[in-house]
Amino acid sequence: MPVLKLLEKNIKNLNCPEDKSRVEYCCEDLPGFYVEVRRTEGKSYYYRYKDASRKTCHQKIGRTTDITLVEARKRAKTLKAEIALGADPRGEEKARLAVLTFSEFFEQHYLPYVKPRKRSWKRDYELYRLRIKAVFGHKRLNEITRQQVQSFHTALKEEGLAAATCNHHIKLMKHALNLAIDWGMLDKNPVARVPMFYEDNKLEHYMDDVELNRLLTVLHTDENRPICQIALFLLSTGCRLNEVLSAKWSDVDMSKGIFTIRATNAKSKKLRGVPLNESAIEILNQLDAQGKFEYLFVNRLTGMPYRNIHKVWHRLREKAGLKHLRLHDLRHQYASFLVNSGRTLYEVQQIFGHSTSVVTQRYSHLSTKVLNEAAQSASVKIKEATTNSM
Repeated sequence: MPVLKLLEKNIKNLNCPEDKSRVEYCCEDLPGFYVEVRRTEGKSYYYRYKDASRKTCHQKIGRTTDITLVEARKRAKTLKAEIALGADPRGEEKARLAVLTFSEFFEQHYLPYVKPRKRSWKRDYELYRLRIKAVFGHKRLNEITRQQVQSFHTALKEEGLAAATCNHHIKLMKHALNLAIDWGMLDKNPVARVPMFYEDNKLEHYMDDVELNRLLTVLHTDENRPICQIALFLLSTGCRLNEVLSAKWSDVDMSKGIFTIRATNAKSKKLRGVPLNESAIEILNQLDAQGKFEYLFVNRLTGMPYRNIHKVWHRLREKAGLKHLRLHDLRHQYASFLVNSGRTLYEVQQIFGHSTSVVTQRYSHLSTKVLNEAAQSASVKIKEATTNSM
């Protein structure tokens, strides 16, 4: 580190030796003040000092092309005085750098926390890996702004993702950053007031009698019997796909006609029993797997339960001329069977395991036929009374 009297006229003549990438030219009359010359990045004024822990720190004052030597010396003297009074020019920057990046927080803290607590943690990781990481992974938690999150949200929609999918990304970030606040890693959540896109998650496809007959014909005759039996079981019980694919024979009591859905498999995380009607029991009897396999629906080629049946299902629904029918719509169809047969919404709520009647209210419109029949009974009485009075 050469020491010399720094003058405005000789600053431009300071060069970096060919055998070095950088060199410091120290001011002889102002200790700590120096000019750093880099071979590729030019020249800058710095002030060297020791912080409270006696660690040597370097505070950049400015580039020689942006600030004069007089101004740089003045700023160096001010820094010297502030440091003598206990200030740390690098303190704020150190605190900022001490905050974890979103990737560090998500991978080192969030994932280890949710893995044993959240069944859908793999979906969280997928959302993070595919889109969130590229935009926010390198940013420190306290650098993320609401405007950045809203722009990201909008970009997802413009990418063509469904409103619900866009919202899932934002909900994940909100939940993760709330945990960061709980753990003292962040002061406020920038995602807290980001509005969600409106999502009509009540999309349902109900089959009329003709469509139902077409589907049943396919499910009873198609050569892929295992997947057809799964679909028929869904239609006969109103269960969710995950609940059926993870079902074990130990969950079934044929004598009592009850299928027990374990809390670990239920969306509500609560144990519930589903009554098995004759159709469901007939399907179970056809499986010929009790005592041979642990799970109800097993891929005979692997001996393992099915994990994904959507590809085959898409072929089956196309074959039935019902290309928009989802597997989850079979659950809604089961609800329509109950409601249109005069069963109450309370009964539907109990069978479906809904936590509140509000969720079950989505099926209230299905009871129109039953209500019309009830209203017609009043008309019958009126006509009878009218006839008798004449």
